Amino acid sequence: MEIKKLAESLNPSERKVFKVLDNFSSFHDIMKVTGLKDVEVMRALQWLQNKNVVKIEEKQKELVSLDENGHNYLKYGLPEKRFLEAVEKSENISGISKKTNLSSEEIAISLGTLKSKNAIEIEKGKEIVVSITEHGKHLLKHGFPEEQFLKENFPRELSSLNEEEKLALDSLRKRKKIVKVELSKIISAELTDIGKKLLKENIDDNLIEKITPSLIKTNAWKGKKFRRFDVKINVPSIFAGRKQHYRRFLDEVRQKFIALGFKEMTGPLVETDFWDMDSLFMPQFHAARDIHQGYYIKEPKYAKDLPENVVKNVKAAHENGFNTGSKGWRYEFDVKRTHRHMLRTQGTACSARMLASKDLQIPGKYFAIARCFRYDVTDATHLSDFFQTEGIVVEEGLNFRHLKGLLRMFAEEFTETSQIKIVPGYYPYTEPSASLYAKHPQLDWIELGGSGIFRPEMVKPLLGREVPVLAWGIGIDRLAMFKLGIKDIRQLFSHDLEFLRNAKVV
Repeated sequence: MEIKKLAESLNPSERKVFKVLDNFSSFHDIMKVTGLKDVEVMRALQWLQNKNVVKIEEKQKELVSLDENGHNYLKYGLPEKRFLEAVEKSENISGISKKTNLSSEEIAISLGTLKSKNAIEIEKGKEIVVSITEHGKHLLKHGFPEEQFLKENFPRELSSLNEEEKLALDSLRKRKKIVKVELSKIISAELTDIGKKLLKENIDDNLIEKITPSLIKTNAWKGKKFRRFDVKINVPSIFAGRKQHYRRFLDEVRQKFIALGFKEMTGPLVETDFWDMDSLFMPQFHAARDIHQGYYIKEPKYAKDLPENVVKNVKAAHENGFNTGSKGWRYEFDVKRTHRHMLRTQGTACSARMLASKDLQIPGKYFAIARCFRYDVTDATHLSDFFQTEGIVVEEGLNFRHLKGLLRMFAEEFTETSQIKIVPGYYPYTEPSASLYAKHPQLDWIELGGSGIFRPEMVKPLLGREVPVLAWGIGIDRLAMFKLGIKDIRQLFSHDLEFLRNAKVV
């Protein structure tokens, strides 16, 4: 930018600060000379630095400043001086205390300090009597070094103190809240070559900053100059508030299911063996349970609110098939075990609860976004707690062809691709079972989830009759990774502010 145009672009705060930079570089001095607040000075310096007019330097330095008592003693005098002024020839302590109005602590400090300076003599009897020495009179006439130190212009750099001032500081630091030494950030500004050239320009203080209705109506703008605005200058980034990236993704998924006519179903995080596995016709001895590796609750260990009639039906299904044409698993179902509390390991527990609920409508479509927990080693692709999105469609006459159509619709809706494939799968509670795959542009074929038609041994004990139920589940965490461009699953739940500010939001 040309120097003249640059001069015309300075705002009022920048102009005030810039005009003193030739003589002052310290942040504190700039504040004092310009009368601006610290925030105003800092912003002005940052703007000037963006325009390459100044270079800001920050250094860590130890600064000496007055504390609470230091300000009081600067105003009223040090206790030892007031004490010494109250001693004429000889004076008892009670008399000095009345004259000076010093506290007992200040009296004690004054006695110790003045005695160490050979300014007083102390006679002990029934009551302590104090008399002033010749050296004490000399101190009163010429002043105390500590008091002179309090009159300095604070804050001051510790390294700038001379030997006499350091001795005074050491003496004052032994006492409470007179002075304090703190590590502080020292900011200074130095003019650049462009800044030095700008000094030679005539900085106009009468530039119009903004257009107002009155300015236009009265024609007061005629013959005057407007401040130039540089729309290309670098400015600090603004990070507006927004939803967490994964939270927003889950909300988008929820809205899509609702738009497709699905109703949301929910369930508790703390489940029981019954709803999490037994009601799904998973035998209590089956190896399929091993992959779940659930977290069991110590207290309370067992639930007391399971519906007895439904437990009875599920028990019969496991033992003899519950009049479904199946022989069941042919083992003695452990009713106590089914009451055990655990953290939910799969979202299908919500589907089981819905099938046994009075709120179930036939025909009906339901979905859930369920937080689940399984023991796992945490790495870039595995977490011990995760989300599953799944659901059911309940209606007479449904078959596997309807399930394939439903899976294709989900793939197109959530992955925005028509390249999908459905392959045979296995789940203890569905028959037939299938897995859904979609082709990702970068990751090739990925598994989106599993599906199937619930077995009669699961449906009839919960619902009370046999009705086709299409069931599906989508690995929503990994789907979110693909949609959000994330390679580490832990970043879905990241607390890193820098990452959250720049995370992709769909």
